[in-house]
Amino acid sequence: MAVKYDPYENVVSVMEKAMEVGSIKKDMFEIIKNPQRETKVYLPVEMDDGTVRVFEGYRVQHSNIRGPFKGGIRYHQDCDLNEVKALATWMSLKCSVVNIPYGGAKGGVKVDPHTLSQRELCRLTRRYTYAIEPIIGADSDIPAPDINTNAQTMAWVLDTYSMLKGKPCPGVVTGKPVELGGSKGRASATGRGVVISTKLILNEYGIELKGRKIAIQGMGNVGGNAARIFYHREAVIVALSDISGGIYCKNGLNADSISEYIEGGGLLKDYDAPDVLHISNQEILTCECDVLVPAALENQINEDIAENLKCKFIVEGANGPTTEKGDEVLEKKGISLIPDIFANSGGVIVSYFEWVQNIQTLTWEKSQVNEMLENIMTKAFMEMKAEKNKSGCSFRMAAYIIALRRLIHAEEIKGIFP
Repeated sequence: MAVKYDPYENVVSVMEKAMEVGSIKKDMFEIIKNPQRETKVYLPVEMDDGTVRVFEGYRVQHSNIRGPFKGGIRYHQDCDLNEVKALATWMSLKCSVVNIPYGGAKGGVKVDPHTLSQRELCRLTRRYTYAIEPIIGADSDIPAPDINTNAQTMAWVLDTYSMLKGKPCPGVVTGKPVELGGSKGRASATGRGVVISTKLILNEYGIELKGRKIAIQGMGNVGGNAARIFYHREAVIVALSDISGGIYCKNGLNADSISEYIEGGGLLKDYDAPDVLHISNQEILTCECDVLVPAALENQINEDIAENLKCKFIVEGANGPTTEKGDEVLEKKGISLIPDIFANSGGVIVSYFEWVQNIQTLTWEKSQVNEMLENIMTKAFMEMKAEKNKSGCSFRMAAYIIALRRLIHAEEIKGIFP
């Protein structure tokens, strides 16, 4: 019988390995390994037909040793507490590796949002916000969008929280509409970070982004924005997928027209254009390409899939798309991988910019936001590269070593209360 994949066990195992490879003292590791708080809530919601359904929701706060908790809220039918624990842990590592003053958190509701109307989603979001209101806030825990949530979702969170507090509280969430205090450039930031990561790793091999063949699994916020930015930088998008299936064209897909098609409510299984072939999710991962961007869910590249990959580089747009066993196969095959805790950090970096703008009542131009994002990611990449060369390890191990050193050092200088 196959062992069920546990994302939290996976991230803890990788952290333990990084502690050994980086020769990091283990005195404080038990604190870093375990979340500070796990919250489960039950959310009664009146549906449009008058019936009442009760949904299960979560908020896990992993670490606030380096700053307020920070992390998205996802709506997904397979969401569970262990997944949210893993995501919160990855967020702590992510903020640490790019050196922004946040800790990690994550939230989720077990629901298929595609089965709910807009009014039902609004009521669910407001009830969830009410349930977690005691533990969130601009100086304590700042939610943001994640899978199946967006700027509209954050607007509902913001409004509900502000109503409960009796005043506008724009700093409580990031990823909200620009009209409500959101940052320019935030919507595309995670996808842009994926493109920046790709450019940085290609530069290490003296390869230009222009003309490179890119395959992207997932056309949500991350994959969709990455596809458009790659396309505008003259990379060749050979394969794309969404929840319904994938498409492939060896001469390249028009990411702009496909994005418009999806935003209009279309699914890729119904997309039709000259020379476009319909392929499976596995074929997306194993197609001929230079760069593979898994930008869907975790646990996509296991050891069996890894054995069949034909790409030269992987840039992880999703959280935890590669298993520990998958990593081992990739190293044997010589496939360079840029890990999730760096590659998809663009979203939290620009969320940090949004938060700073809210606190100081400022508005920055998109060009300034994008420039600062690239500067932070470039500096963090050079630190990863230096650690990789020093420790003789993978980019993933280097990223984890840097992140854990910062987290554990912060715990050491703070000490234990009382």
